[in-house]
Amino acid sequence: MNTVQIFGTIDPAKISDYTDYMAAVNLYDGLVTVDGSGNLVPQLAESWVVSDDASEVTFTLRADATFSDGSKVEASDVVYSFERLLRINQGPANLFAGVVEPGNVVAVDARTVSFTLSKTFAPFMATVPALMIVNEEVVEANLGDDDGQTYLSANVAGSGAYLLDSWDRGSRMIIKRDPNYYGEMPESAIDEVRWIVTNDEATVRALAASGELTMSSQFQSPDTYAALVDMGRFRLVSQPTATAFYLKLNSQLAPTDDVHIRRAIAYATDFETIRDVIFPGEPMTTVLPEAFADFHAGDVEGPSYNLEMAAAEVAQSAYAGQQIPLTLGYVAGALFEEEISLLMQANLESLGFVITQQPDPWNRVTEIASQVETTPNVNQIFFGPTYPSPDSMFFTQYHSDAAGTWASMEWLQDPEVDALIDAARATGDVAEQAELYKQVQRNLAEQMVSVPLLAQTVQHAMDNCLEGFNAVPMQSFDYDFARYSWTCM
Repeated sequence: MNTVQIFGTIDPAKISDYTDYMAAVNLYDGLVTVDGSGNLVPQLAESWVVSDDASEVTFTLRADATFSDGSKVEASDVVYSFERLLRINQGPANLFAGVVEPGNVVAVDARTVSFTLSKTFAPFMATVPALMIVNEEVVEANLGDDDGQTYLSANVAGSGAYLLDSWDRGSRMIIKRDPNYYGEMPESAIDEVRWIVTNDEATVRALAASGELTMSSQFQSPDTYAALVDMGRFRLVSQPTATAFYLKLNSQLAPTDDVHIRRAIAYATDFETIRDVIFPGEPMTTVLPEAFADFHAGDVEGPSYNLEMAAAEVAQSAYAGQQIPLTLGYVAGALFEEEISLLMQANLESLGFVITQQPDPWNRVTEIASQVETTPNVNQIFFGPTYPSPDSMFFTQYHSDAAGTWASMEWLQDPEVDALIDAARATGDVAEQAELYKQVQRNLAEQMVSVPLLAQTVQHAMDNCLEGFNAVPMQSFDYDFARYSWTCM
């Protein structure tokens, strides 16, 4: 399988983007995982009980659960993994910050672990799959002076269905099935997965023609998908997802610090050409994909392509009557993103903007997103639910406490939005929660810090012998290859 960006880390305390999670869900197991409908499915835990007031959740581990070195997975490993996650304070840590305090995950006995919440947090169970369990004994033996981060940056201490065979950070990763895996796998399970890092369309076609490619990434051009299908060995698998594709507008940097400039950019976006010609997807009217139907604000019309309205917005801005420099950022080598950026340039230059194109490799995108001054004015970003709850689409992208990552390149910093998100997280009343999330969408639509381009229709060219892909509303859990099988003899 090709992937269009490098694997940044395999340490489950630091994973943040789709490639990180794609590796982690194969190398590590959590207490629970997620199916294609967003339901929680037992994994290391065979069962769990939520207290009547939802302040405590107690998990019972499988008696046969083992790490890859053959040692048993015990409740103490869960406690250790959680405390380590909070100490390192990266990756999934923000899902639990202020929700479960240090010391509030307790091993009741070897197979029982309890989580005590410090406040009501409605989506808590939906976040649990992001907590992947490390082998305490192995990490402690390789602790170093950084909580095992150096060791786990190149080694695995997990219980996943696959073992790390080799990893060349710039080009490929190979994992092999653990023959002693405790969990269930299909009869014709996949023995080995080789990820090749390339976003070059010609390379993908060459890999397919040579017989090496079995499954494409989900970010190929329409021409490449068609070329692979025409080879006869591949079929196109397509499913709707809850992953959104945005233009994220840096609201703290001139000129996109002006709401009229942000609205002008939205009006200058040719949505139909993007969705119908450049990259397939479903229309979005708000920042929340309609897959979250009960929480979607249907009264928000959403932006439309209208250059006259764009010009009117520019005229109302603080930058009217002057040349307006604007930087368009996108992932280098992603052909469809380059096409979108060039389309945006043509439209915006007709309105008097002076455009600078800024393609960066993904690892550079994540670096520049950490500061307002280095975040480009406009950024093309895919973001899908990190856990199967609308909260995952709002907190990580728009809450002030989550600023400084590639997911929050808007730099919103809005106390009103923060308060609405906090209130939605604190209530167990689903109807009240839905209304709060709808108000967040209305607020964000008014401020236009994100231009929702489309909800991704995920597409893969897959070998006719490969089965098992099913889109999951949680980041990269659909690439857990323990769910896949090979159907040809």
